Amino acid sequence: MLKILIVHEYYQQQGGEDTVLAAEKALLQKNGHEIIEFTENNHRIKEINPISLASQTIWSRPSFQRISELLIKEKPDLVHFHNTFPLISPSAFYACRKNNIPVVQSLDNPRLICPAATFYRNGRLCLDCLGKTPPLPGIIHGCYHNSRLQTTVVAAMLTIHRWLKTWQDQVDAYLVATEFYRNIFIEAGLPSRKIYVKPHFIQNNPLLRVNNNKGEYVLIIGRLDPEKGVRTLLEAWKKLKIPLIIRGDGRLEKEIRNYIEKENIDSINIVQRLSSEELDHLISNARFLIWPAEGYYETFGMVAVESFAHGIPVVASNIGVMAEIVIDNETGLLFKPGDPDDLASKVERLWSHPEESTRMGLNARKEYESKYTSERNYELLVDIYSSVISSYG
Repeated sequence: MLKILIVHEYYQQQGGEDTVLAAEKALLQKNGHEIIEFTENNHRIKEINPISLASQTIWSRPSFQRISELLIKEKPDLVHFHNTFPLISPSAFYACRKNNIPVVQSLDNPRLICPAATFYRNGRLCLDCLGKTPPLPGIIHGCYHNSRLQTTVVAAMLTIHRWLKTWQDQVDAYLVATEFYRNIFIEAGLPSRKIYVKPHFIQNNPLLRVNNNKGEYVLIIGRLDPEKGVRTLLEAWKKLKIPLIIRGDGRLEKEIRNYIEKENIDSINIVQRLSSEELDHLISNARFLIWPAEGYYETFGMVAVESFAHGIPVVASNIGVMAEIVIDNETGLLFKPGDPDDLASKVERLWSHPEESTRMGLNARKEYESKYTSERNYELLVDIYSSVISSYG
C-alpha cells in the first residue's frame, strides 16, 4: 500500500474540486492507503497584504518550507496536488523535486492556460489566451475578478513558470477528467506523455429508479453564474409549461428570482443547498437533468454523472466536455449552446415522450456502470500512481 501526501487549497465557495478531493481521499483510505494532508484555505487571502499575496502567488516561501519539512518527516511515496492557487503556489512542486518525491497534479480547471480559469468572457467562449506567453488578452480584459491588476498577478505566475518550465519538468503526471481537456492542454503545450484521462466518479452506488419515465419535474443543479447558461434556460422556459426545479445559488440568483417574478413564470422553483440524501432524492425523482453551460470551461460534469447513476438522462449543450459525456439520442439530448429555442424544443421532446426518457435513462445507467464507478476509478488511479512511481527519476 502507498503513503500519499495530498495537497489542496480550499476555495472560499465550496465547489467541485473540493468534492473530488474528498471522494478520492476516501476511496484511497478505504483501500488501505495511508493519506497525509497539506491544506490551505482561500479565506486567508483577506488577511494578507496585497503585495505579499502577489509575491506568494508566484512563489510561496512558506509553502516550500512547510512542505519540505513534511516530506522529510513523512517520506511519502508520492504527492498528489489538487488546487495550489494562490497561497500554496508552484513552489511546492520544487519542494517535492528537491526531496525526490514524484508529483501528480489534477487539472480540474484550466487555470494553467486561462487566467480566469473559465474560457468565458462577455457572455461567450474565449480562447484568446490559449498558447500565449504572457497571456496578454487576459490582462487587457481584466479576466480574473474583473481586475487588470489581479489578472496581471495571475499572468505573471503563469508566465514565469512557463519560462522556468515548471509545468514540463516539475510535474510527473497530470490527471484530466476527459479526453476533450487532454487535447486542450496538449495544444497549450503540456507534454502529452504526462497527461492521463481519469474521469471522476460517484462514491455511493444509487439504486436505479424502476419507473424512470414517471419523473415529476425537470432539474438543473449548479452555480447560478453567467457561464452556466441559466439565462438561456430562463428564456427557454418562457415557452414552456413544464415544472422545473433549480438547485443552486450564485451571482445570478437575485436576477433569476426577479426574472421569474417579472415574467410570471410559475413553473420554476428554486431550492437552496440540500443534504446529500435530499439531493439524491431530488435527482431520482426528476424526469431528466439540464446541463446548459455555454463554454469550454466545464472540465467535467459531476451532476450529469450523478444523474446517469440514477438512470436519469441529460439535456446538455452541444459543446466541449458536455458533448463528450452526453451521447446524443443515447444518454440524453444535445442542443445548440446559448439557443433558448433549441433548448425548449429538446426539453419539450423529451418531456412529451416518456418512453424515450426511459430508454435514454437505462443507457445512461449503463454508461455510469462502465466508466464512473468507484471501483473503476480506483483501478485507474492506482495504475497511474504505480506508473509514475516506477518511472520516477
